[in-house]
Amino acid sequence: MRRNSPFYRELYAGLSDQVDEITALPVVPQDAFWRANTPRDNRLLTGPLDEAVVFKSGGTTGAPKFSVYTRDEWREFTSAFGAGLVEAGLRPGHRVADLFYAGELYASFTFILDSLHRAPVGNVRLPIGGAAPLESTVHTLEEFDIDVIAGTTTTLCTLADHLVRAGRRLPGVRILFFGGEGLYEDQQPLLRKAFPQAQARSIGYAAVDSGLLGAAVPGTDPRVHRAFTPHTVVEILDENTGEPLAREGVAGRVVVTDLRRRLMPVIRYPVGDRAEWTDAAAGHFRILGRADEGVRIGAVSLYTQDVHDLVRSADPTGQVFGMQLVVRRWDGRDGLVLRLAVDGDPAAGDADSDGLGHLADAVTKEILAARRMYAEEVEAARIHPLAVEWVRHGQLAVNPRTGKLKRVIDERPHS
Repeated sequence: MRRNSPFYRELYAGLSDQVDEITALPVVPQDAFWRANTPRDNRLLTGPLDEAVVFKSGGTTGAPKFSVYTRDEWREFTSAFGAGLVEAGLRPGHRVADLFYAGELYASFTFILDSLHRAPVGNVRLPIGGAAPLESTVHTLEEFDIDVIAGTTTTLCTLADHLVRAGRRLPGVRILFFGGEGLYEDQQPLLRKAFPQAQARSIGYAAVDSGLLGAAVPGTDPRVHRAFTPHTVVEILDENTGEPLAREGVAGRVVVTDLRRRLMPVIRYPVGDRAEWTDAAAGHFRILGRADEGVRIGAVSLYTQDVHDLVRSADPTGQVFGMQLVVRRWDGRDGLVLRLAVDGDPAAGDADSDGLGHLADAVTKEILAARRMYAEEVEAARIHPLAVEWVRHGQLAVNPRTGKLKRVIDERPHS
């Protein structure tokens, strides 16, 4: 690989020819990795780009990034993931609606369709896509008595919201396979309203850039996955020292090595997620959210997952169906707006304004109690007070290309 990839040749220049442990290799610097992996004058690939499928990743932040798989690599990728779908709950004869997104070099729709095709159990595949009109999608789901719906969490919630507003349900759906983003507790009541007999399960953990990461582990926690051994090596590294973690219950950042990819090698690649081992011997780990999915308001740092947990704690009746952290800057100071989605239209007076006012106070109190520095910075007039904005679920901002919910929206000027 060092002979054929200029990027890895430079990265490993100081290493001996024989390396016995993967931990002796440096973690790939992502910025340099993507600077080398360009459509023209590529310095990462180990050979010419003359037989491959090309996808685009990194659609939610930053410049687009391109990932390539040879025909054999894609077949192995989707076959392994398809086997994981059976562990996640796919059964012979299941009718599966693929509502992931296609086009613009986006991978998820094709990836899930091919994984279903190569799954070790027979199934009926309906390639609807995430951009189809909601009413048309519902008609197809009813017409074919769909058992399983696969899509991003945001797509599933948007579909559920459409059904609830129309006073309809789909009780025949048994499984909601979500992927591409996590499923939060505050979203599940909405899904249960629209799909009363369905279980929400992870479809598995993979990314077009890093490849196979984890098969869903059956159980009560959909965040727990099993590493795709022997296809990939998953490591969880200490966020301060970079050393591999072996102890269970200790959070760190995920890096992956894909042992099957040769054209575009992925070796100790930082995935961008945080995780912790739940059973290290079995290769089971719990995804804890994005490593960089947080916000900094002035000098105050907040993890998005922590804010989600605090909102849920302040909302015992489950009124909140979704949320976004919106960061803004005005009058020379940063401010955070919590955009919270509820049933009904708050702007039209469909929601209980008094109840929402009390809930907003409870949410604010919970967050300020957990992050005292926020209140101190507000008192010192260095940041704006925390604000709450009420919306319908369909008013939450999504990525226009992928359909994924934007967990953090930074509206501050960056120039």
